[in-house]
Amino acid sequence: MIELTRINDSPLMVNPDLIEFIERTPDTVISLTTGRKLMVRESVEEVVERIIAFRRTISGGPLTASRESGHAA
Repeated sequence: MIELTRINDSPLMVNPDLIEFIERTPDTVISLTTGRKLMVRESVEEVVERIIAFRRTISGGPLTASRESGHAA
C-alpha cells in the first residue's frame, strides 16, 4: 500500500495494484479499477515514485551486481 493525502488533508492508503490510471486535471485524480476516483494532493510524479518504491520493497529491491551475475551475495 502507498500512503497519499486527500485534498482535505486526510491521509489514505491505496493499493497500487488497483490503480488504472492517474490524471493531472490540474489536481491529481487517481482512477481505480473498481470505478472509484480519488483526488489527492501529491503530484502525478510523486504518486508514480511511491508506486515504484513500493514495488521495489516487495520485490526485494534493485538487483545488485552479484545477484545479476548469479553469484550469491
